[in-house]
Amino acid sequence: MAKILDQPRYKCALAAMQTVQSIPGAIPILHSGPGCASKLNDNNGTSGRYSPNIFPCTSISEKEVVFGGSDKLRSTIHNALRVIDADLFVVLSGCTGEIIGDDIKEVAEEFEYEDKIVVWAKTPGFKGNNYVGHDWILKSIFEQFLSREDVREEILEAGTEKGLVNIFAGPPQQDPYWLGNLREIENLISAIGLKPNTIFGFGRGIENIKKAARAEFTILISPWVGLESAQYLETKFKIPLLHYKILPIGATETTKFLRAVQEFTGADKNLVEKVISEKEAEFYYYIERFADTLLETRILGKRFTVVSDSQYTMAVTKFLVNDMGLFPEKVFITDDAPEKFRTEIANEISNLNYGIQAEVQFTTDGHDIHEQIKKTDFAGTPLIIGSNWEKNLAVELGAHYINVSYPMLEKLVINDHIAGYSGGLHLLEQIFTAAMSKLKL
Repeated sequence: MAKILDQPRYKCALAAMQTVQSIPGAIPILHSGPGCASKLNDNNGTSGRYSPNIFPCTSISEKEVVFGGSDKLRSTIHNALRVIDADLFVVLSGCTGEIIGDDIKEVAEEFEYEDKIVVWAKTPGFKGNNYVGHDWILKSIFEQFLSREDVREEILEAGTEKGLVNIFAGPPQQDPYWLGNLREIENLISAIGLKPNTIFGFGRGIENIKKAARAEFTILISPWVGLESAQYLETKFKIPLLHYKILPIGATETTKFLRAVQEFTGADKNLVEKVISEKEAEFYYYIERFADTLLETRILGKRFTVVSDSQYTMAVTKFLVNDMGLFPEKVFITDDAPEKFRTEIANEISNLNYGIQAEVQFTTDGHDIHEQIKKTDFAGTPLIIGSNWEKNLAVELGAHYINVSYPMLEKLVINDHIAGYSGGLHLLEQIFTAAMSKLKL
């Protein structure tokens, strides 16, 4: 029996159109109903070249449901190629087109010999959410674009670029900190003598997608999202893959991350240790400066809960325990992670310093999550880290509240980050700002 999804924390697979929009020069073409994209495209962010409201759409109606929508898709692609100055067009299918059996592959491949590049990906909402849709789109781009004869010849001629490392992390725009985190990870990779290659955000784009096939290594920083597309690069182009499951936040996890990268890539160990030493010294300099504040239990209690996707529930829990000595109550994972990953994710979250354990629950039921948190004894003022859905709960409980994940409705993130050494400090600033605002003068 189907369950009602209360307080949704993700969207359907078609919403991964935002993955396309985050690649400079790329534009999605939607084969869907007229209301789908307008409802899904709510994060107000793109690669910068186009408005987030520019996406050609077939706007499937009753006529297409009865007689088929292939002709309308064909004309929509044809006109988009002539009106929009984009480098890459990605045709995405919604539920209606998939249900009536329209073959977007057949239609998209009719434009294979156009000057502009057209690829396709099936992203109906009934097959998954936008976390898996993100992966489907990336894999489709890698499969179809990198296999074009002209692109393949260019890749073979250039060969593998020594020291070049593909980096993939949180899904663009679904993760509010996606761009800032990605740039901070790039900075860390550059600091240890490697050359990062990413395809999202300012200054990246189609040339970086080509370079992805020439990289010496790929690093995927994610508990499970993006694994299929990263594995495709490993299989097709023989690019070794480091699947690093924890987004590093703060000193403990970022140091572990850099050492794992060094061991995997063979980067200069002395340089890596030098960078770690310098970064840790700076991190703890700031911690020591504000130690009196950070250790004042009158400001912040010792117990917390996290309500977020796999990435942030894991990363934030580890940071608050391992770096800050806080204690987790039950933590909640809300991204509908596939069953095959859940045991490993739960075990990793519970792999904390000092033998501390965290009870993990995988659920998409926001009402049930809130009821469980209300019944929890935090032995003081709770710290709740989650999405905008947790704001009213925090008010009801008198809790400290931080929004780190979707939906994020009352906070603007431009290029901020919470990954890396500096990202841990940024997160602490948010936590203690929220806590100190409750102090009575």
